[in-house]
Amino acid sequence: MKFVAAYLLAVLAGNSSPSAEDLTAILESVGCEVDNEKMELLLSQLSGKDITELIAAGREKFASVPCGGGGVAVVAAAPAAGGAPAAEAKKEEKVEEKEESDDDMGFSLFD
Repeated sequence: MKFVAAYLLAVLAGNSSPSAEDLTAILESVGCEVDNEKMELLLSQLSGKDITELIAAGREKFASVPCGGGGVAVVAAAPAAGGAPAAEAKKEEKVEEKEESDDDMGFSLFD
């Protein structure tokens, strides 16, 4: 990921075709270690390609990825496995509702 970030920084700075030396200079300026094999792999895959076209193609691929509701299913599945914590949570919710109700005592915000 750091190589992609360095590549994008170089492109944003006006270098449309960054070299290994350019990426190395960017990464070393912030104290990152450079793995030349990974960097050369990235550069070989990106050589001759327009970065804006690659980003646009990536956005199209992400458009088909579902991104809603995943967290709710995980949360709902976790208490079902435990059993006892779910029962305790329900009891606590009921107790809180009774404590928060001021109507039982005759108080109102608009009196």
